[in-house]
Amino acid sequence: MEMFTIAVEKEDIGKRIDSYIALVKDELSRSQVQKLIENENILVNSKAVKSNYKLRKDDVLDISIPDPEPLEILAEDIPLEILYEDKHLIVINKPQGMVVHPAPGHYTGTLVNALMFHCAEDLSGINGCMRPGIVHRIDKDTSGVLMVAKSDMAHRSLALQLAEHTITRKYNAIVLNNIKEDSITVDKPIARNPKDRKKMAINMAGRHAVTHVRVIERIGQYCLIEAQLETGRTHQIRVHLSSIGHPLLGDEVYGTFKQSFKLKGQVLHARILGFIHPETGEYMEFEAPLPDYFVKLIERLRQQIYN
Repeated sequence: MEMFTIAVEKEDIGKRIDSYIALVKDELSRSQVQKLIENENILVNSKAVKSNYKLRKDDVLDISIPDPEPLEILAEDIPLEILYEDKHLIVINKPQGMVVHPAPGHYTGTLVNALMFHCAEDLSGINGCMRPGIVHRIDKDTSGVLMVAKSDMAHRSLALQLAEHTITRKYNAIVLNNIKEDSITVDKPIARNPKDRKKMAINMAGRHAVTHVRVIERIGQYCLIEAQLETGRTHQIRVHLSSIGHPLLGDEVYGTFKQSFKLKGQVLHARILGFIHPETGEYMEFEAPLPDYFVKLIERLRQQIYN
């Protein structure tokens, strides 16, 4: 059973509990949340509530999600690029194309399969058997640095840092169309797209989301940017950049299908990740260099302009 606790943030006061949890837990539909509430798997301040309960200041939600039908997740000897490891956590440079954890259609070849081989039993169990150690995710086609908890203590600490928006997360991307400003901040709430639950969308009733964007280089009709997350909503960078007319190159979900570079997905790389070590209290920062395909694409774009 997956169990976790959420402290209600100021901007979420007044929201219906079923709508709020469906936003926070992307994999749960509103009807699934309502069923959990009905079965008292979701408590507010240790008490049962109804699905139309409105969140209040200082509310603490205790959520228990029953385990799905047992599914064997196999340990697989898949090479990992390890940037750091100790008894509490491990930091990985995830390659483009690797799914983070098992899900329908992807039960093998995931980062979790590789971690189970590398770490054996030394992974946090807070997120259950399907996502052991997984504190946060990056998309399958996004490459870059990712932290994984090996102890439950580390998992709680890192999850709290994520909730408090104190973790440093900087991404590089190539976007379409020239950005005139050297730096911009996109502050738009994000929620699941009501017409397509596989997508996210800008929605005034959604969760607070802020992305700071800095232009590194303008290359013709493209821009190489750095995007720093202040919050961490699903598909945040992709949704925010698309909403201001600068979708990520290669993003066939939030951008354009027309591109001649034979890309495998959006050109997005999680380059820097910084956090406070759960045991030592030391600030640690890790950098994953741009992958080869990203570097070669930049060179190709420059050649088109300057040759």
